Amino acid sequence: MRLFDSHCHIDDAAFEEDRDEVLARAREVGVSDVLVPAVAADGWDHLLEVSAAHHGLCPALGIHPMYIDGHGEGELARLERLLSEHPVAAVGECGLDYYIPDPPKARQRELFEAQLAIADRHGLPVVVHARRAEEEAWLMVRDHPGVSGVFHSFSGSYEQARRLLDHGFLLGFGGPVTYERAKRLRRLVARLPLDGLLLETDAPDQPDAQWRGRRNEPMRIASVLEVFCQLRRESKELIAARTHANAARLFGRQDRSDNALG
Repeated sequence: MRLFDSHCHIDDAAFEEDRDEVLARAREVGVSDVLVPAVAADGWDHLLEVSAAHHGLCPALGIHPMYIDGHGEGELARLERLLSEHPVAAVGECGLDYYIPDPPKARQRELFEAQLAIADRHGLPVVVHARRAEEEAWLMVRDHPGVSGVFHSFSGSYEQARRLLDHGFLLGFGGPVTYERAKRLRRLVARLPLDGLLLETDAPDQPDAQWRGRRNEPMRIASVLEVFCQLRRESKELIAARTHANAARLFGRQDRSDNALG
């Protein structure tokens, strides 16, 4: 059984002291691939170095909406250059976050639009962060019909989910779906087609219900998988295989089984 953690910040400083051990624990539960999304330009070089040092890590470069201060045309030009120079799997993490008052919404939209255009030019998928902004993020990606991607940690409605799936996007679910109080999320996982879903951890953030209050790790994707099985009444093997195939197809990993996590 192979698992693809489609969203994990393994480059984060929280893993600096024991990254090898964290990845070894992930490998023990079947994690073979990890998508590593960036959040800010000052971390791009480190992320690329970490990804190059470990098989199975897929780097994504972008500017997170919560960290856009200090980013402008120079960083966007550098992003385009790095995408041309390195085997990057996606543009992101990018998007909109209307839960926070700053940065201003207009500036978030400007940077998100620029990154969608960059992804379009480079033929890459996008890793979208949309918090309390699912509708506006959807309207923006709709204007780029050539761009696919994933709405990570999806928290929108069933109708929004269907629109995104019909547009060719995938939806990522992680720790939040393991909480029994997350009724709407759990209904989505149970109801949506498996071909449109991805497993993720968002480590070191968003720990699952059994790991509450602790640093999240990619090995905890096994807990997310367990809840998927309970909600969908499908086997671990089926869900693991299909979600891995979904992520591999999106991030261009179909023919890289020799590059398993390690």
